[in-house]
Amino acid sequence: MSAHYLGSLLHLADPTLPIGGYTHSAGLETYVQQGLVHNATTAELFVRNMLQYNLQYNDAAFVHFAYQATLQQNLQQLVQLDDECTALKTPKEIRFASQKLGLRLIKIFSRQQPFPFATLCEKEIKSPHYCIAFGMYAQLLGIPEEEALVSFYYNAAVGMVTNNVKLVPLGQLDGQDILFRLQPLIKSLAKAGLQPDESMTGLCNTGFDIRCMQHEQLYSRLYMS
Repeated sequence: MSAHYLGSLLHLADPTLPIGGYTHSAGLETYVQQGLVHNATTAELFVRNMLQYNLQYNDAAFVHFAYQATLQQNLQQLVQLDDECTALKTPKEIRFASQKLGLRLIKIFSRQQPFPFATLCEKEIKSPHYCIAFGMYAQLLGIPEEEALVSFYYNAAVGMVTNNVKLVPLGQLDGQDILFRLQPLIKSLAKAGLQPDESMTGLCNTGFDIRCMQHEQLYSRLYMS
């Protein structure tokens, strides 16, 4: 039996979805200019650290919470989650990028998928964070949560690997090798994300935050964040 949600899953997690993700490096541009990421080994370490120590406790955790809030049709909880996400994103560029990506994601799906809960969300949250919108639509589209989390992590990994290929620069095959090696980590993080430790939500990544702030002052920039 084919998975009825597969088309929706591929669409939601498509790295080429026109929401502007390609314009953001999530602070990687600072790491490259400072020489901290400079080859395939350091590029892979950057992506692994971002997935395991940042996304797991921040954006991916919010995907889970937004998914569950939508499942329960709890709009107030979704609004609270979005406010919490805003408070936790200290660097201005990262905070604004997250909200812009989320708003564009909702605009794409609301045109063809007018879910009443999503319509209410649009009215209550003017610029929802990407992870909140992703978790909400994953549930509304009938995508199982573990598959949604795998796709969220994979989408993030592809974006970071693509940016490394451009910025370091790396060969395309180097980037693909990194993605192959990341697959076991992505699967384990997605499984763990079904029951996240709420006390760890919002875990601070000081070095990441500082370099995201430094990105605002770089002499030359190819990316918006």
